[in-house]
Amino acid sequence: MATTNHTDTPPGPTGYPLVGNTLQFADDRLGFVTDTATEYGPVASFNVAGTTIYQVSDPELVEQVLVQNNQSYIKGDLFQEALGDALGEGLLTSEGSAWREERHRMQPAFHPKMLEQYSQQMTDGVVRLLDSWADGDTRDIHEDMMHLTVEIAAQTLFDVDVSDEQGDVSDALEAVMDYAERQYHPPSWLPTPENRRYQAAIQTLEDVADRIVEKHDEGDGNDIVSILLAAQGEDITRERVRDEIITILLAGHETTALTLTHTLHALGRNPEQRAQLQAELDDVLDGRTPTMADLDDLPYTEQAIQEGMRLYPPVWELVREATEPDNLGGYEIPAGTTVTMHPWVIHHDDRIYDDPTTFRPERWTDEFESSLPKFGYFPFGGGPRRCIGDRFAMLEARLVLATIAQEWTVDPHDDLSFAPSITLRPDDPVEMTVRRLD
Repeated sequence: MATTNHTDTPPGPTGYPLVGNTLQFADDRLGFVTDTATEYGPVASFNVAGTTIYQVSDPELVEQVLVQNNQSYIKGDLFQEALGDALGEGLLTSEGSAWREERHRMQPAFHPKMLEQYSQQMTDGVVRLLDSWADGDTRDIHEDMMHLTVEIAAQTLFDVDVSDEQGDVSDALEAVMDYAERQYHPPSWLPTPENRRYQAAIQTLEDVADRIVEKHDEGDGNDIVSILLAAQGEDITRERVRDEIITILLAGHETTALTLTHTLHALGRNPEQRAQLQAELDDVLDGRTPTMADLDDLPYTEQAIQEGMRLYPPVWELVREATEPDNLGGYEIPAGTTVTMHPWVIHHDDRIYDDPTTFRPERWTDEFESSLPKFGYFPFGGGPRRCIGDRFAMLEARLVLATIAQEWTVDPHDDLSFAPSITLRPDDPVEMTVRRLD
């Protein structure tokens, strides 16, 4: 895109005295950022809770922030305020050399050879969940997917069974995300119901993480906890290991659970696409549980997941803070500026996607993907801080969807509604009637 230098602040929606755009943003976050991009262009600005935010909605500029000039940006204060207390010095919140060293240590746990080992545990978990379903039941599919992905993350990445406490873990993670969603919080020392729930959730997660650490012999195994414990005495403490466990439980289950919830809902609302998926599964699997080796023969299954993440990106917003001046689209970005980028906005841009609000897995041909701008689709972020577990998540999502959809249909009761925080979470239970296929 052409860059004309500007001396003023980027344009943006008019706010109110004292509160700026806070009320408009809080009322409808998804609509607000979409309208801002549509009306004010690829670089816009608005003010929320006293912070001036620069919104970037052009794929080339997103690439500039996340890749080309990534060394000039950090996660920043807004992200720390939302999740810092819960995640400590985990991979999502750490910066600089500490983050680089930790990511390097953890990378072997996501090697393709390890993913192959995880695949059986993933499908075993789905089979256990489906054993609890009965034909005609009404299920909260989001709750089911949250419990399932917590169990899978713990079993594969920590080599522990948390099936007996998955409900407690899911509830605690839900409380942390509820807290992160809110714009304002009472002082932490006030014993409000909100603060008590949040502190109890953190305590639950720390207790679970401590028990996971205690179950491991230092350096014995290839799971993440063993890898990190083996590094103790360098710059890793047991508290840091605990932070990483909580981080992975949150990041490693929340986004995949949302992907599955959204995709199952979309398939339930689109019988033609659902029938095409089931035909592929019948043809390739013929009733048996899928394996990692089957996935190359299940292209439509992958397309359904890709389209689910396009239409409903689990991470709908990426936030960065400039550590030094930059220039985005001709606008000067002072150090300390908060910059936001929204997969939600770009994934629904009709200049990039034909009929962008429609669920069409078949759009994901090789030709279509090669025609996309590099950051026309970025459900896992990008650059050095691209999600470390992206291949893990895609493996899990495809195996879970294939295992469910070859035996069951799900019929949603209502449309999806969202309460966006760090992730694109549903505002209400996602109730669906489950029916066993003949």
